Amino acid sequence: MTGHVIVRTTRGPSPQVVDALATSGVATAHEAHGRRGLLGPELRPIYPGARIAGRAVTVLSHPGDNLMIHASIEQCRAGDVLVVATTSRCTDGMFGDLFATQLLHRGVRGLVTDAGVRDIADLQAMGFPVWSRAVHAQGTAKAVPGSVNVPVVVAGQLVHPGDIIVADDDGVLCVPLADGGTVVAAAAEREANEEAKRRRFRDGELGLDVYGMRPLLERLGVRYVDDLADGEETP
Repeated sequence: MTGHVIVRTTRGPSPQVVDALATSGVATAHEAHGRRGLLGPELRPIYPGARIAGRAVTVLSHPGDNLMIHASIEQCRAGDVLVVATTSRCTDGMFGDLFATQLLHRGVRGLVTDAGVRDIADLQAMGFPVWSRAVHAQGTAKAVPGSVNVPVVVAGQLVHPGDIIVADDDGVLCVPLADGGTVVAAAAEREANEEAKRRRFRDGELGLDVYGMRPLLERLGVRYVDDLADGEETP
């Protein structure tokens, strides 16, 4: 496919898969997905405490130009997460409260952008969560074409339209659409396992014993001593 396109698609996960991954959160879902799919740590939430998941609606924009964000909104539906990439690095404030007002009306759960955002106080007051590369008041133009619902790379991670985005205070994760059900099952198993360990830790057990790491320390040559001998130094 060549040229600039706006792809109309309903490709996406079931609400049950999305809600389960939102409950699990980024760290657990990332582990359950074989430690794959994380977007780079440079994307940070604009305020703490938000936890979302949703179908990715992707945007590829020219840096410093938000025309295609405008064009993407009519492709969004309830439960989606808007994912914005730029063709080269950009920290301009390409998104603000007027965009969020439109997206909230359509039931969109949040924004993930490899560029910048502004109107942070308004976005927080509206309860519209954003994960962005930067917070920057620099304005943008509306003149250069791009595409909507095409594969994009955001903070080093490939995101296809319809993939599942999970985002919270720990960062942002992309789960490919085809892997959603598998990751949900693995996350549930992991959560049950962690709760069992949590109970043991509350009872006073140590991670060294719960995880069976004492033999590992011995194999690695780690010794227990009551004190360092005179003149003995640690490595």
